[in-house]
This record gives sequence, structure tokens and C-alpha cells, in this order.
Amino acid sequence: MTVRRPMKRSWRGALPCVVLAGGAALHAGSAVGADAAADANVSAAGAAASPAAAAAACTAKRPTVSFNRWQEDWSALANPCVPRKPFDALKYIRLGDDPSTYLSLGANLRERFELNNAPLFGLGAAHDDNYVIQRANVHADLRYRGHFQAFVQFVDARPFGKDTVGPVDKDQLDLEQAFVAYVDQLGPGTFKTRIGRQEMAFDLQRFVSVRDGPNVRQAYDGLWTDYEIGKWRLIGYVTRPVQYRNAAVFDDVSNRHLRFDGVRVERTGTGPGDLSAYWSRYTRDNARYPDASGTERRDVFDMRYAGKTDGFDWDVEAMLQTGHVGQDTVGAWAFGALGGYTFAKTAGTPRIGIQVDGASGDAHPGDRRVGTFNPMFPNGYYFTLAGYTGYSNLIHVKPSLTFKPASSVTVLTAVGFQWRQTTADAIYGQGMSAVPGTAGKGGAWTGMYAQARVDWLVNANVALALEAVHFQLGSSIRALGARNADYLGMEAKFGW
Repeated sequence: MTVRRPMKRSWRGALPCVVLAGGAALHAGSAVGADAAADANVSAAGAAASPAAAAAACTAKRPTVSFNRWQEDWSALANPCVPRKPFDALKYIRLGDDPSTYLSLGANLRERFELNNAPLFGLGAAHDDNYVIQRANVHADLRYRGHFQAFVQFVDARPFGKDTVGPVDKDQLDLEQAFVAYVDQLGPGTFKTRIGRQEMAFDLQRFVSVRDGPNVRQAYDGLWTDYEIGKWRLIGYVTRPVQYRNAAVFDDVSNRHLRFDGVRVERTGTGPGDLSAYWSRYTRDNARYPDASGTERRDVFDMRYAGKTDGFDWDVEAMLQTGHVGQDTVGAWAFGALGGYTFAKTAGTPRIGIQVDGASGDAHPGDRRVGTFNPMFPNGYYFTLAGYTGYSNLIHVKPSLTFKPASSVTVLTAVGFQWRQTTADAIYGQGMSAVPGTAGKGGAWTGMYAQARVDWLVNANVALALEAVHFQLGSSIRALGARNADYLGMEAKFGW
């Protein structure tokens, strides 16, 4: 029998911060697309020095706080015609005569209250809980003559009143990012590189992300290089994802047991959309699956096409994984598809959408072939902020309706339907956590959920969000002892 606990009071000390905090970045969006556009900011020059040029440059816009803070270019504040705000003297500290040589300071604070009454549908060790998670960042961004960048960002992520605390919940004061970047013309194109601790993400962050949903974001220690020419962009990366520890401050290290390397190609303007593809090698020591263990090496092949035209929008991605886990071979796949139509001339600009996702499971345990798809570095809120299920062994269909009752307010309503791709494998939560007792038991039908979310961009620095999810399990899963789940999240962000 499940014992319901009263809501705890331990989060109340932190809850006022939820009201006071906020942030400018509501969603990551298309991460590599933003990365491509904002990488060019490293080379952006400041305002012209002569009065005539300054007058012509008065079309310059004030920079905005972005999801990835290192992508911002505050050299526009060298132009006196750009509107000023308090503390701009710290956003643009000019160093020398060149307006593109400057130092910029910034900060972020995210507070979220969460109520989750059935983690892993009540079958795991975790029980119903309510708590506050807090993430605070400060950073310094140094630019030199439009070619060099040195970026340092610190993080302090803490839960308040959370009973089960994992690596994605807590990271006391540590180094989130610290890298140097260089950009310059090379032949007919542009060469860019970054080396050090950095965040990276691809596309909608289905499989490679900064993991913004949980409290601790994912960074990578490595080298990133790309070359852009015309509509083409060629990328190479060699990384070790950061291993987050909490024994002391500044104790995060490169993960000696995990590597992620690869190459990627992108082409914009391919028909009405953009096309991208990449190969990566994912290598992990001491991997453990229900019927395989040992060194995991996956060769990952991914292709994506996304675009919009005449009110329609779409984003389609497919991934194939081969390789081995110990002596067992790997053969896994996944796909994700989003599409919709926006009624631009209708009040509230409603958008009707459909989302279809699938990922393989291990259909034949014991056959020396691992079929479970490994989502690698998922963002943690691709399905919902509740994170009840992960991107392994599932078929997922989700119709939705989005509308804007005001220019700064977005409302999303959706219903999701979910099945297991194979009943021989388990239901998986975030981080490939198998829901205990579900492998080989129960039917394919996992259940359905209802989701409602409201985002309010209060101003350029503050954003608020509210999300509620109810997951109704299928009867064969409830027969295993699982129960329906409810989630409520209230979030506030501040970015300066």
C-alpha cells in the first residue's frame, strides 16, 4: 500500500526566489542552428568610429539574453544610439581603442518548484516528493579584435527538500564552461574553433543536448572545429563529457570512462528546409544492460531535415546505432518527427501539431545482440518536463494545440499516447533508468498523458512557466504494481 505523505515544508525557504527570479530563454530551439548563427558573433565588429558611420549604424539593435550566453555579442553597446539599461557598464567594458575588444559580465538564475507523486510510476525506490531546484550561473566573456574569445562560466546547482538527489540534481560551486575560441577567414570560407569545457547541442536536442531540463546541464571537455562556406558547414568534434561530482567545490572532471567524437555536415536552403547529417562514436567503459555488459562502443549515424513554408513547419530526424557492448553486437534505431500548421491570420495565431517518435528495444534478450536504443545525451524535457519516460523502447504519438492569448504568453495543450516497441524490454525513464519489473511483463500499451503548459515572457530578462502533466497507465502495467502519475512544475528564470 502506498502511503501518501503531506507536502513538505522544506522547500518554502527557497520558494520566494521562484517569485523573484526569471529568465529570458524559454526553450533551446534548434541548438546547432543557434550555434551556427551565434558563432559568427565572435567576429562581429563594434560600432563605427566616425560620426557619419555612427549615424548609419543606428539601425543596430540592442543584444538580447540568449539560451547559450557565450553566443551574445555586446559590442553593439559601443554605438551611442543603442538604448541603455542599468548596469550596461558591466555588459560592455571596452578595452582599448578597438570597439570589438571588450569584456562582458552576466548572470542567470533559475528556480523551479516540482511536485511529482510517482517517479518511475511508483515502482522504484523514489517516492512522491515536492521540492525546489535552483541553478545559478555567473560568467565573463572576453573578446579581442573580433577574432578571439575567452569565456568562463561558473555554476551552483542545488535542490531544496528533495529526498532522492542524483548527479543531475546537484553540482555545488564549479566550473560550467571555460574555453577559448578563434574565428577568421580561411580562403573563401570562415574557420572557427573552440577548445576547453563547453556546451554543445544538435538540432532539437533529442540525442545530443545541454540537458537544460534537469538542474545540472551537460558540458563537454573537448575540441570543436568547423568551416563554413556558402550554404555548407563542416564540423568536427573530439570530447569527453564532464563527470559531475559533489564531494567538494570545483571537483567536476572529464569523464575518463566516456568519449563522444564525430563529424557533421549541414546545408541550409535545401529546398524549403535545412539538411544535416553526422557520424559519431560513443564509447563508454563498464556499460551494463539486462543481458550485456562491458565496453560499449556505438557508431551513430544521424540525418535530419527541418523547415517551414506557407504556414507549415516540420522537423524529422532518424538515427541508426551499430557497434558492440562487450562481446554482444548492437543494432538499434530511433526516429522523431514534429509537424504542424500555424494559422497566422487567426487571433492567437493557433498552431495544430503532431509529434511521432520511436526507439527500438531489445526484442530478443539473450541472443547476443543489444537492441535497446541509447539516447546518449537527451535534453530531459523533449516529451514533457515531468520526464516520466525516456527515449528507449517506445512508440510515442502526441497531437497538440499551441496558441498565444497575448504576444508574450504561449499556451500549449497536448495529449500523448505511448507504447513499448517490444514488451521483451522494459519501460525506460530518464537516463535509461528501467522501470523495475516491466521487462518481459505487461502489454505493449504503456498509457497516455495530458499536458498543459503556459510560458510568459515578462520582459527581456524575466520569464515564468507553469506545466502540469497527468500520466494514465495501461491496466497491464498497473497490474505490476505501478500507478498513475501527476506532475506540477512552476518555473522562474532571470537572465542578465
